[in-house]
Amino acid sequence: MSEGKHAEIERKYLIAMPNEALLRSRQGCAVWEIEQTYLISQQGETRRVRRVSENGENRYYRTFKRPVSALTSEEDEAEIDECAYRAYLKEIDPSLRPILKTRYRIPWNTKLLEVDIYPFWWDRAILEIELQSETEGVSLPEWLRLIREVTEDHRYKNVSLAREIVMEEI
Repeated sequence: MSEGKHAEIERKYLIAMPNEALLRSRQGCAVWEIEQTYLISQQGETRRVRRVSENGENRYYRTFKRPVSALTSEEDEAEIDECAYRAYLKEIDPSLRPILKTRYRIPWNTKLLEVDIYPFWWDRAILEIELQSETEGVSLPEWLRLIREVTEDHRYKNVSLAREIVMEEI
């Protein structure tokens, strides 16, 4: 997570459900249990708060996002305390359910892979990778089975999954 205002350039992939023991065994792997709650937002903006649990310790974040292109968002993110987190929860968007996921953060070459496992899917997961530019090439590990890129498929954005879960055949 990058704090402060910055451009987030990322590609997102639909992958076959990976072996979680294999993910945990990768050198440098960190496991985050995330509860992500969406807040009432203006058109064209996404506002959310997260509770991230790692090794029994909770941290809290608030993020405001505005898309710039298919791959890039303007993101304003900050770590907050639990009191601020609870205050933000008073602004919850009632049309969106909270997203629960286990995130495996795995160093890969010079990048960080983020593999999100959701409790509502048994056969698929999401892989995200942040880039330095929209034209940067991506190298994915052979131990993850790619189904397809979903960067531009809005149905696979977390805010969309908070509204409706994609259950298409893969």
